[in-house]
Amino acid sequence: MSYDIAALRREEFPWTDGTIYLDHASIGPLPERTRRAADRMNLKRSRPFELGHEDLFGALADARTVAAGLINADPTEIALATNTSFGLGVAARSLPFQPGDIVLVSHREFPANVYPWKRLGDRGVSLELVPATPGGWPDEARLLARLADPRVRCLAVSYTQFASGYTVDLGRLSAETRSRGQFLVVDAIQALGQLPFDVQATPVDILSCGGQKWLLSPWGSGFMYVRQGLIADLEPILAGWMAFEGTDDFTRLTDYGDALRSSARRFELITVPFQDMVGMTESIRLLQALGVGAIQRHLAAIHRPLLEWADRRGVPVTSPRGSRGSGIICVAPPRLEESYRALREARIYCSMREGSLRLSPHCYNTAAELERVAVVLDGLL
Repeated sequence: MSYDIAALRREEFPWTDGTIYLDHASIGPLPERTRRAADRMNLKRSRPFELGHEDLFGALADARTVAAGLINADPTEIALATNTSFGLGVAARSLPFQPGDIVLVSHREFPANVYPWKRLGDRGVSLELVPATPGGWPDEARLLARLADPRVRCLAVSYTQFASGYTVDLGRLSAETRSRGQFLVVDAIQALGQLPFDVQATPVDILSCGGQKWLLSPWGSGFMYVRQGLIADLEPILAGWMAFEGTDDFTRLTDYGDALRSSARRFELITVPFQDMVGMTESIRLLQALGVGAIQRHLAAIHRPLLEWADRRGVPVTSPRGSRGSGIICVAPPRLEESYRALREARIYCSMREGSLRLSPHCYNTAAELERVAVVLDGLL
């Protein structure tokens, strides 16, 4: 390993001695450094006379910078947001759709990437849910075939699927949508923090990501990315007062201007939760220090004990392996609810999703913990 897991557990996740937490696809725990940073900010918030401009707007600038670094974007392409739904909603309402346009979404997507597009019926825009494969994964061949329809204006896709951990070939989807002049919108909440991503290598138009899962960040933190060449063409669905040029100068706030910012800040709604953005900054810095590529390799390695057990015992593995896999591993033991309860009783925390146990370890989990999962489940066979 390229980082010290024992030190990481001791310094950032000290509760791991007695608990096995494998549910980062639901809620990621806060590293100790993140909790301390948010606590310091809340202490100042309790005494607002101690808050300076740098504590507030400098902290937001830092958050945009680290978020940009995570995906190799420019900070001007980042708007801070409180959840993934915000960015997807901006995409649905701000992209220049026309009546008769179609938005493609894979069936069995997480609802946050369905409802914003479904509501575009009021503008004459249709949502088409493309059938998933028999295994419940996005059928990329069908998606690619449907992109040939000139009525298709946008493809909206999760980089990694919430229920199975299936990771799409975003490079191929990007190349196809680029070649046809279609928009590509990405829900990245189940990917960023455990899978590397580079918007320079794989162009997308809009990406949205909440911080509370794999980014190990507070509720109410997150960001959206908008491709630089697209920003000026999009109108915010709601005009926050700091979306306009000149509003950083608090001595001239009643000099009302009409010019929206040229950066993605035009989409931000101030006031955002400063303490949560401070926390997100600390967590992303930790993940960058560990190396997201190293985290990806670590997760693939620690999956092995559970996968080997499932193969040996004939338990279906409902998550993909290899290039379509991710940090999420799903198994379907014969007595699902009983298995889930047995794990909880053993202080092993995961989720049930779509007929499977969904286990989602992170950077600090170990192979021994996945072996323990196999031991508990094996006792029920």
